[in-house]
Amino acid sequence: GSYFTTRESVNESNHFNFHPIQEVAILFVGIFATMMPALDWLALNADKLGSPTPGFFYWGSGGLSAVLDNAPTYLCFLEALMGATHDGSLPHLLMTNATSVVAISVGAVFFGACTYIGNGPNFMVKSIAEQQKVHTPTFLGYVFKFTLPYMLPMLAVVWWLFFRK
Repeated sequence: GSYFTTRESVNESNHFNFHPIQEVAILFVGIFATMMPALDWLALNADKLGSPTPGFFYWGSGGLSAVLDNAPTYLCFLEALMGATHDGSLPHLLMTNATSVVAISVGAVFFGACTYIGNGPNFMVKSIAEQQKVHTPTFLGYVFKFTLPYMLPMLAVVWWLFFRK
């Protein structure tokens, strides 16, 4: 909306373009296209997981969400929970396994801040910053400077308080 209501001179002075948005769109299409076979496999094999704990879903969805976008990660782990519990009804699943559903949600969202690629907007902001010649840490630099010393302890506390059972 802003693009259409902002004066063209403002967009030009900010060097606005759609390249970062195109990068994220291509990334999303690739992730969603390649995750369909994984979802099918989970639907058929999730019962082999046994009885996974909320902690499994928190760390699992979180770990993947750090390197994938949170939406496909959420879908994969929700499918795994539905398959493991033989419960395809989300309202019923929320009544019987609410803590695991919340663990998937929290893991998928919170861990997305661990890397540039863990969330589409993170990736887009990094791309915009680089276009503007703003120094940003490398992928591993970001992980070692911010994720390990700050995010990981906070994520462990969240697990300890809510999902360790």
